[in-house]
Amino acid sequence: MESRAKIFGHAIHPILIVFPLGLLATAVVFDAIGWVTGNGRWMERSFWMIAAGVIGGLAAALFGFIDWLAIPKGTRARAIGMWHGLGNVVVMLLFIASWLARLPNPPNPGAFPVMLSLAGALLALVTGWLGGELVERMGVGVDDGANLNAPNSLSGRAVVER
Repeated sequence: MESRAKIFGHAIHPILIVFPLGLLATAVVFDAIGWVTGNGRWMERSFWMIAAGVIGGLAAALFGFIDWLAIPKGTRARAIGMWHGLGNVVVMLLFIASWLARLPNPPNPGAFPVMLSLAGALLALVTGWLGGELVERMGVGVDDGANLNAPNSLSGRAVVER
């Protein structure tokens, strides 16, 4: 099934996800640098990376939701897409909570906000894999020849049984 939200012939959702993923992952790296060096400027930069990443994530989510609505009900792709989307809602909530907890003192947020960001980044690894499963394994958003019931890539089974 082809993506329902396209620009210049390309699906919008996969175009937009690179920005929030990069920003949020960089925020976690900046937090780590800040912890190791004791330099609060890294934590403050992380604060702004999270803000930009959440805004980008919400924009990407809108187009992902539009594409998910077009996946036929009762398919494995629809179920994987639901878990991908719900997981990413949790990712966004973890980063939003981290950002809000940093508001009083962005250069010195304490451990809790940093742990929220780390949890969000770890969950994003799982939801990113699910998104890859949709696109790379099942062809969702690529073309009308998609196999919406392809087996899990970890199963070792071919996408199309021969």
